[in-house]
Amino acid sequence: MEPDLKQERQQAHALLDRLPAEKLAVVRSLLEVMMEPLSRSLALAPVEEEEIAPEAAATLDRSRTSLARGEGIPHEEVRHEFGLDK
Repeated sequence: MEPDLKQERQQAHALLDRLPAEKLAVVRSLLEVMMEPLSRSLALAPVEEEEIAPEAAATLDRSRTSLARGEGIPHEEVRHEFGLDK
């Protein structure tokens, strides 16, 4: 291994060792994306704007209005319904 590369790796490892646990998963995910060509390509792909059909737009408007009235389903209730309680 080249001396500069070895030093870079050591510095990266030292930073990882000092990283708070809650941020470690984010860094790991970033590294995975950098290592997987398809994931990297998808992450770098431009966002394509698609036109929304009038029926879909109307459904979205009704859903937003319903949520604004407080008629949504609480996250905890959805988790319970799908058996995802902690």
